[in-house]
Amino acid sequence: MFDSLCDLAALVYDKHQDPDQILREFAADLNHRGYRAVGLVQLGHHCVDDNLSAMLVHNGEQLRLFQDLGSCSTGCRLDVGQLLDAGQQIADAIDQGADLLIVNRFGRQEREGKGLSYLVERALSADIPVVIAVPSHRFEDWIKFADGMSVKLACEREALEGWWSAVSARNARIVPQDHQSVCEVLK
Repeated sequence: MFDSLCDLAALVYDKHQDPDQILREFAADLNHRGYRAVGLVQLGHHCVDDNLSAMLVHNGEQLRLFQDLGSCSTGCRLDVGQLLDAGQQIADAIDQGADLLIVNRFGRQEREGKGLSYLVERALSADIPVVIAVPSHRFEDWIKFADGMSVKLACEREALEGWWSAVSARNARIVPQDHQSVCEVLK
């Protein structure tokens, strides 16, 4: 059994599903409602797509994530340097305050503890909920990475909204809007 209020959620998708559109629209709606969603959402679908790019959800900046390795290249052409640069921008956005971190994929880099995986720990350490798109064929690897502490969401906007409603309501009760620190009270 899982904790439906877990601050770490995997939006699990199959090949025919588009988690990117769901996450993009969700982030835009949250930001429009006054929350601060930060992170990265993929705009292309596969490493072999010459248009593989992503968008920083907190400022709309689009980044090209693929590198041209030549016409004989058969492997993934992910530009890891560009991904890490995006990660630094996201880390800076987290430090400026965030209500939610969105990570575009749990891919090969993240499975190996690289890529944007460090942002998950950084956000959770700051009590910021995280949602990440996880391909169904990598879900077992995700569970190992997350130590089993993750909510599995269907790749549907309603599932994401339900999780967010529960997590944001619980977090609002934990830290009231008019909360004062001990130092502020003693001043």
